Amino acid sequence: MKRTVGEHYALIHTKHYPWQCTWAAKKLHQGKHKALLGIGGNIGDTVQRFEHLYWYLRRSKKIKLLSAAPILRNPPFGFLEQADFFNSLLLVATSLTPRQLLYYILRVEKHYGRKRILKNGPRTLDIDIIFYDNISINTKELTIPHPRWMERDSVLIPLQLMKGQR
Repeated sequence: MKRTVGEHYALIHTKHYPWQCTWAAKKLHQGKHKALLGIGGNIGDTVQRFEHLYWYLRRSKKIKLLSAAPILRNPPFGFLEQADFFNSLLLVATSLTPRQLLYYILRVEKHYGRKRILKNGPRTLDIDIIFYDNISINTKELTIPHPRWMERDSVLIPLQLMKGQR
């Protein structure tokens, strides 16, 4: 299902976006760290890639998927000469530290063919840590909360819809 949100935005609902695990499953993961991951991409069939990512993460021993927001199609920023992006958010539970989670998602991006050629350029899959519990980190390799998350519709719109799922 596709729904227009504004002139340059559209919401896409698939079998797993939005999605929410059961209350009993959430209870199993109490005591673990919670992280909000932003996912995006604009090369190839990104919506299908997100569906594959859903199953990849569901089978993961490193993180447990708790919920997913609807997918937002939105225009690029920074480098504008590229296709629209598809973005969503995933809430996960994990025992990984923030740095371990970063290394894990970098491996997942690589698994899905991510190449870092141009800043804000086209990509098969981008995964960002938006939040990790209520902590703040500011190192050379990792900043949490994600910088400029409050300026990005690609985070704000799915986040608002994700909160409405509860």
